[in-house]
Order: sequence, then C-alpha cells, then structure tokens
Amino acid sequence: MLDDDVRRRVLDCLLVSQRHSWDQGLTAAVLEESGAAAALQALVDDAVARQLPDGRLAELDPACAVNGAALGEFVDSLAHRLGDPALAAAAARQHGWVSSGAPRAADGTLFHLLGSRQVWADTVYMVVPFLACRGDGAAAVAQLTGHRSRLRDPVSGLWAARWDEDAGALADPRAWGTGNGWVAAGAARAVCWLPGAAGTAVAAEARALLDAVLPLRRPDGLFGDVLDDPATPADTNVAAMLGFAALTGAAEGWLPHRFGGVGESLVAAVVERVDGLGRVTGASAAPHFDRPGHSPEAQAFLLLADAACRRWRAGR
Repeated sequence: MLDDDVRRRVLDCLLVSQRHSWDQGLTAAVLEESGAAAALQALVDDAVARQLPDGRLAELDPACAVNGAALGEFVDSLAHRLGDPALAAAAARQHGWVSSGAPRAADGTLFHLLGSRQVWADTVYMVVPFLACRGDGAAAVAQLTGHRSRLRDPVSGLWAARWDEDAGALADPRAWGTGNGWVAAGAARAVCWLPGAAGTAVAAEARALLDAVLPLRRPDGLFGDVLDDPATPADTNVAAMLGFAALTGAAEGWLPHRFGGVGESLVAAVVERVDGLGRVTGASAAPHFDRPGHSPEAQAFLLLADAACRRWRAGR
C-alpha cells in the first residue's frame, strides 16, 4: 500500500493535471474514497456548471458521447446525500442522455463518440456504474452485454478496443490493455449497485476477464500495452486498473479471497514506478495514449486500487 507521503504526492499530481470529463469522474471517485467531502462537492458543482444542454456532465470535448457519465454516479449520490434538487436534476439530465439521447446501435449499445458509429471498450466504465447507481440495472447489464457481444473474443476472453457498427467488424482488434482495464474496473464498480441476478452477472463478467488477463502478466509484474503482444511496452495503469477490480471484488466478497493477494501484488508493482514527484511512470501517456508516460487515469487508478487494498485488508 501507499504510505501517507507517497499518497499525498500521487494525489497532488492528479489534482494539478489537466483533466477530461472521464478523468474528473475518476478524481471524484478518489475524493469520495478519501473522505474529502468539501473537495468532492466543489468538483461536482463544477461538473454541473459545465454540463452541456443535452446532459453531458463536465464535457469540454463535444465529440465525446459517453465520458461525462463517469461523473454521474457522484452527482447522483451527492444529490441524495444533500437533498439538493439542482444536483438531482443534473443527474437526471445525464441519465436521460445515456438512456435515450446519445447515439447508439439498433440494439441500444452506445457509440463512444458523436459522428462515429464505433463501440469502444472504454464505454463500459463510463456508463455501466452510472446506470447501476441510478437503479437502472437492466440497462447497465444490457450495455455490458452489447459491448461484450462485439468486443470480447470468445476464445481468449480478451476484449478488443473498438468495433465499427457499419462495417460489422472490429475497427481495432488489439487487446488493448487499458481498454480491458476499463471493462474490468467498470464492471467491478457496478456490482455493489446491482442486486440479485444482475449483480451476479456483472461480477461473473469481471471474474472472467480477470481470469483471461492475469496469465498474461509479465515477469516485471505489469501487463503490456497490448496484452497478448510481448513486443509492446508495459503499461503501469493496466496493473492498477486490474488491481482495483481484483481488490474490490475480494473486499466485497464476490471474488475469492485469493484475488485480494493478487490485487495487492499488482498495486505493489505500480508503486515501484512512482517517481519523486508522485507521478505514475510508464503509463499510456495522455493525451493521445500512444506512448509510455503519465496520465491522470494512472494517478487516479493507483489511488483507487490502494483504497480498495485498504478495504480488503481491513476485512480479512
């Protein structure tokens, strides 16, 4: 786990980074985990102030169709906690956009960008936890199912990065590590909101993906930018994302206890790559994610995985 000084430096680097809407959602999750109630409220208020008329929260890039929904969980939760009708209305607008306003395939599966009929693995994290927290479990499972049917390889169990709906074929067939991380983390985040069969189904999806990915871990404790291509560089953020998923499942009891130890090992491998400033080195670099470097995602996921590790240890 992170000691207090390293945790503070990792958080400082996250907070001073330039962030997109999905990074704001991850930052909100970090602030909630750390009990920083005032900072979380300030972030949520700013996300609502920047909400587009169609409902997309904190969206500064109008091409992004779904990323603002990563904030929806926190706007919705804070609305209930404070009894704030303005926040409740903002969460409802974001829900309306995801439910009916955003572009989608004939079966309802959401496209990731406006002006492009592509289904991306990333969308799972953006929308599935938000739909689940809104009590819309059927829609959450439907989105996971629609994405899986297009992107998951039935033999390897790995997820491709992108599908082109018009071509009826994969637009990017690579088993991109970060894309698989988004799926695992999004499914793990949603389980606690989903009762009964829906929660069981989403937990099983997270377990299946972890089982497919973990054998591809490299000798240095990390995973590749492309999971099944040893020629690609390692990506520290993938280990943090998968560590978050494994530790969340172990802490909440829907994964076997041994996954907590695996997640703890993944967190330790990432902590070794934190530099003196508190930056997680060796992640897929923002803003283009085309080379090793740093990203707000990697900062946030290390903090989220560390918090999940603390929850798992406390429950042992």
